[in-house]
Amino acid sequence: MAISTIHEARFVLFDDDRQLAFITSFDGPWDAYMEDFFTSGPTLALFDLIFQHAEGYEGLPDLASVKSFILGAQQSAAAYARNYPGTVKEIRKAQRVNAAFEKVLDHPDAAEALRHPALQPLLDEAAG
Repeated sequence: MAISTIHEARFVLFDDDRQLAFITSFDGPWDAYMEDFFTSGPTLALFDLIFQHAEGYEGLPDLASVKSFILGAQQSAAAYARNYPGTVKEIRKAQRVNAAFEKVLDHPDAAEALRHPALQPLLDEAAG
């Protein structure tokens, strides 16, 4: 299973394509993320596919070697900011709620219910 707490992941080549950075942001503590990473299947396979070309990477199936490679190279960010609140789980739920609300707005039988004053804040937000 893929890791469901990752907001984004990127691979960056630099130093005239001689170095590669793998950068992620995720929800929760580092140790929990690493445990998810090492048992993730698809994410670990992608990491292995890319890093098999990196010097010092011994790769799968030797999970201890992969752990040593990652933990030996890890660096904490000096600063991090993001422009949206919430965990990946909360953001995905908000997207599902928004999609469901859009279906309600598009439904021809919803006009009467949508005139209720309690729904005005939702309608104002949908219009913006």
